[in-house]
Amino acid sequence: MFNVYVLKSLRNNKRYTGYTSKEVEVRLKEHNSVCNKFTKNNGPFKIYYVEKMDDKKSAIQREKFLKSGQGRKFLDNMGQ
Repeated sequence: MFNVYVLKSLRNNKRYTGYTSKEVEVRLKEHNSVCNKFTKNNGPFKIYYVEKMDDKKSAIQREKFLKSGQGRKFLDNMGQ
């Protein structure tokens, strides 16, 4: 089982999209403890959106969609 997730910055409202085989709450803690350059400069984060996927290939495809123009529009419409 894989999770596709979107985090939202509490600092500047930027979004971070990724996928993981870990629990999303565990991954959030990793991001908030500065695990890469983007999250270091834009954190702290909160969980904004999560989808469970059956396999890694599906998770990667969904992550790519959420990073696309249509995917960003989908996420923007969720916040309304």
